[in-house]
Amino acid sequence: MPAARAEGAGKSGPTLEQVAARAGVGRGTASRVINGSPRVSERTRAAVQAAVAELGYVPNRAARALAAGSMDAIALVVPEQENRLFAEPYFSEILRGVSTELGDTDMQLLLTLIRDERGRERFAQYAAAHRVDGVLLVSVHGDDPLPDLLRDVGMPAVLSGRRSHAEHLPYVDSDNLLGAQLAVEHLIGRGRRKVATVTGPLDMYVARCRLEGYHEALRAAGRSTAPADEHLVVEGDFTEEGGHRGMLELLRRDPEVDAVFCASDVMAAGARLALRETGRDVPEDVALVGFDDSAVARHMDPPLTTVRQPIEEMGRAMVRMLLDLMARAHGDAPGRARTHAGNGTQDQPRLVLPTELIRRRSS
Repeated sequence: MPAARAEGAGKSGPTLEQVAARAGVGRGTASRVINGSPRVSERTRAAVQAAVAELGYVPNRAARALAAGSMDAIALVVPEQENRLFAEPYFSEILRGVSTELGDTDMQLLLTLIRDERGRERFAQYAAAHRVDGVLLVSVHGDDPLPDLLRDVGMPAVLSGRRSHAEHLPYVDSDNLLGAQLAVEHLIGRGRRKVATVTGPLDMYVARCRLEGYHEALRAAGRSTAPADEHLVVEGDFTEEGGHRGMLELLRRDPEVDAVFCASDVMAAGARLALRETGRDVPEDVALVGFDDSAVARHMDPPLTTVRQPIEEMGRAMVRMLLDLMARAHGDAPGRARTHAGNGTQDQPRLVLPTELIRRRSS
């Protein structure tokens, strides 16, 4: 057994006190050396480092993080079921952007799925205990209380998207309204007369924005958006099954539909299947446009015209925004934007990234 172990390191390994004793310094001085403080002499630093090497001391990362007020961890929270997380390219693109941006930091990424109210309460308690340093929230529905719970416990958080136009928490979003408007203008410009839409779930602001873009394009073209035309609008859920059901419902309501804007590529894939099952050709009989420009769009037959939003860049921008908020919360960085507890909502950072129409053979 090495001499260092014989001197009483014990089963749990050598302690900071033993390192300090071996180096002939106080515990606080040894701690400063181990934590990289410049407020020690080179002679003292060398003595402590030699003691660390001799004893085989391994700093307790969790204890150091608690002492510094940091856990070196960020949670990516998705309030959805597993089937949506793994079936929709949107989530994998966000995750790619987040993990890439975190790659040059010491932060750990914790992926958390919240399936129900119990899971939401459990994560809120976890955040209230500051077991993580910040939270990235993806796919938030309008009635989800978690963002406000995080705000109330002073946890820095950034949303992917918004819950409403008046969102008071930091967020990164894309221009959903304009993107949808471009999609429908394109269909009208191709001479389509009955342009329908399968929306996302309307308790999500992103879905309402894309529906508003649909209506804006119709109004700009002098098309009616009266209640009598609402039969051309079917609510979906951003899933392939939802797109399939929505397309079949549109055809049941009006078999003369000749164009459909789906609020996601995944729903457009479901709509494409429904059109094939009912003997309709894309784009000869029905032109089809999606939203996201995911791999689904590129691999469809025919390739899907869609609205590109920079999903991976959204993930990266969320991380940059959150790291900035965390630094400011610890007083490590200047700036106007702050994370406020309670009712403070001013000067929160927000970013809206542009969208663009990608034309392919489906329209």
